[in-house]
Amino acid sequence: MEQLEKMADFFSQRADMYDSHMLNEVEGCKEGYELIPQLLPQAANSLLDLGCGTGLELDGIFARFPDISVTGIDLCEAMLIKLKEKYSSKDIRLICGDYFTLNAEEELYDSAVSFQTMHHFEKQAKLSLYKKIYSAIKKGGVYIEGDYMVLTDEEEEHWFSESRRIRKALGILDGEFYHYDTPCSVKNQLELLEKAGFKNVRQVFRMENTTVIVGEKQ
Repeated sequence: MEQLEKMADFFSQRADMYDSHMLNEVEGCKEGYELIPQLLPQAANSLLDLGCGTGLELDGIFARFPDISVTGIDLCEAMLIKLKEKYSSKDIRLICGDYFTLNAEEELYDSAVSFQTMHHFEKQAKLSLYKKIYSAIKKGGVYIEGDYMVLTDEEEEHWFSESRRIRKALGILDGEFYHYDTPCSVKNQLELLEKAGFKNVRQVFRMENTTVIVGEKQ
């Protein structure tokens, strides 16, 4: 029978090789990381980073915004330790936990980002999260998502159906975090952000399956 690893365990076991893998083996990630800082508002002083991992997206962000205050959330403590070691001199608050339980004050952050993390979850769960993100960022801010996305509804349905089949066979309960890729189509991903309240939602980059989308809070 197919086996799935718990999400935190999957990434903990790969923490030492994660940066090299993402930068050198996942097409489009290096370019996506470099693009993100250019998409943030010029006056960005605070940032929410969901699924921050080892903080690869922060390299360019700190280069452009050296004094930005970052709140990073991730399930994997081993990756957060690496992030803290890399940016020990920066203004960073790290939370080891589940970003679906985000309970931020309204308009607390100038913007929010996520990179290669949202493709593990059901669409309805993501929609609820996007509504929280929308509430948490200030007017004039943006939410930037770089992720693994597919082009057709048929591809999307294949991966979600497989995930449900495997989870049922293994007796995995809803809400338990196990590693399995369930990419949305670009079209459906854009629609989720629109339903959450974001405006001018658009794709700004795609290389292979790595796609960057942006939504504004106006």
